[in-house]
Amino acid sequence: MTEPPDWAAERARLLEHIARLEQRLAWFERQLFGEKSERRHLAPPPEQMSLGEGLAPAPGPAPASHTVAAHTRRLSAKDTPDTEEGRLFFDEARVPVEVISVPNPETEGLAEDAYEIIGEKVTHRLAQRPGSYVVLKYVRPLVKLKESAALSCPSAPPAVLEGGRADVSFLAGLVIDKFLYHLPLYRQHQRLTAAGITVTRQWLTQQVLAVALLLAPIVAAMLEEIRACRVKAMDETPIKAGRKGKGQLKTGYFWPIWGNTDGGGGDLVFLYRPSRAAIHVREGLGEKMADGAVLLTDGYAAYERYTERTGITHAQCWAHTRRGVERAKDLEPAAVAEALARIGELYACEAAIREQNLTGTAKRAYRLTHAKPVAEAFFDWAEQPLTHAALLPSNPLTKALHYALERRAGLSVYLSDPDVPIDTNHLERALRPIPMGRRNWLFCWSEVGAEAVATLQSLIVTCRLHDIDPYDYLVDVLQRIDRHPASQVHLLTPRLWKQHFADNPLRSDLHRLTG
Repeated sequence: MTEPPDWAAERARLLEHIARLEQRLAWFERQLFGEKSERRHLAPPPEQMSLGEGLAPAPGPAPASHTVAAHTRRLSAKDTPDTEEGRLFFDEARVPVEVISVPNPETEGLAEDAYEIIGEKVTHRLAQRPGSYVVLKYVRPLVKLKESAALSCPSAPPAVLEGGRADVSFLAGLVIDKFLYHLPLYRQHQRLTAAGITVTRQWLTQQVLAVALLLAPIVAAMLEEIRACRVKAMDETPIKAGRKGKGQLKTGYFWPIWGNTDGGGGDLVFLYRPSRAAIHVREGLGEKMADGAVLLTDGYAAYERYTERTGITHAQCWAHTRRGVERAKDLEPAAVAEALARIGELYACEAAIREQNLTGTAKRAYRLTHAKPVAEAFFDWAEQPLTHAALLPSNPLTKALHYALERRAGLSVYLSDPDVPIDTNHLERALRPIPMGRRNWLFCWSEVGAEAVATLQSLIVTCRLHDIDPYDYLVDVLQRIDRHPASQVHLLTPRLWKQHFADNPLRSDLHRLTG
């Protein structure tokens, strides 16, 4: 004879199962139809006009235009020897050509009848204007000195990549288009082909990898400066990189590390690692810590273990706490609304600090006076729902409040330290180019390619943190790095480059022509 079922236990199990299913359904509905922004929307003021109430703006003046005269000349076969430098790789009828005359230093100061121009040599380099391509044609006179009968021809100006046919403007544009505007190389190749330029996709890939290799020492110097910072933040995001079998790719991770190098925007370096293992936290941050060091992260356990091992302070992110609470809004709308309102008060304090431009001790005093009581009240309130019998352990609000209470010490670090942000949103904003890029270029064919992505994104993102135009920065640094002392490579990091070189940056010959 079978035992009678325990109806109360069965009912509790079914209710818990139903709650989990409702939570999953609500989550999927938000992903499909809900808004993705975490900004809390408030009712607009009554004086604000609604869409369509405003008058159409008056038409502005027509944009100025000008015509650029062009002259092209088809070269004969003898002018285009079958060499990498001489072989034409573009359609002369469709691609603009800018001619640059290179003077011969041997004829300087000589009378015109002291030498005879007996020919010329030509070098072509692919250059780029925003939205278009140009070929720079360097014309170098080959002269014969009448007195000595010696032949002389000046060398072409050195290229960034030795022996290359890409101008620095093209290399910078190639990198910016791929990593800032997320235009994959195969699309750039299609655009080049449509413009009449004949190059291979492999050549484009080689240019990107060569640029990344050239700039890698700068990123290494940035990482050392970040490790020396007192306040750092770290996160991770997955990327498909390298093949592990037919039709399969490995899953690696980009680890962004941010350091408060200047008390402002700070610097950021991406590291590519093949996994999410805790050892990569130690590799990225190092073992030597600054006095009073603080590491700001999400709730991943690897960061907690690292801070315990090194003895540094572990600050936790309020944005992750808020997201956990928000996931329960469909099941516990009233409690979630109150929790979000309390957390919103903390962010209101941060907004007030920014508006008043408070820093240092003034910022710390404001947080202790206004934000600390709000945080303590939130934690006291969070303990109450957990004692309510109606909240099951699987309820997302239960999990979110447990998450917050377990990390109370870490969530309170920022209150007494003005250099510590309230969350890692600044790091996630800097990290955004990686998931945005994944939607376009999807994956990296190799782990070498992933390391190149990490190098170039480190520089581009840090440029934006310091309000530097990444294109201007790359054009200058790519020309400067080979002649810059290795012992002072840190001066080429975006933050220090802005102080030392931004007022008079090196330009491409293309910019000198167009002025």
